[in-house]
Amino acid sequence: MKKITMFTMRGCPYCNAALRWMDELAAEDPKYLSIEIEKIDEVASPGIASKYDYYYVPTYYIGGEKLHEGAASRDIIERVLNAALEE
Repeated sequence: MKKITMFTMRGCPYCNAALRWMDELAAEDPKYLSIEIEKIDEVASPGIASKYDYYYVPTYYIGGEKLHEGAASRDIIERVLNAALEE
């Protein structure tokens, strides 16, 4: 299992939707509860955020690989979570 690094911004409607879908997916399938997800607010932690190559939030990384950037759908969020479960 791999750790997800998620970049967000407070008040971002796309981030709020992504977080809601993450919660919904975890409630529907407990396997998602075991995924470690580091949530970084780019405004609160600009030093960390500046080390990554992205422009829009939410953005998801696993390791050094960007899996998604910008407005997402529930299907995209599920794909990111499933990628974290792959060994």
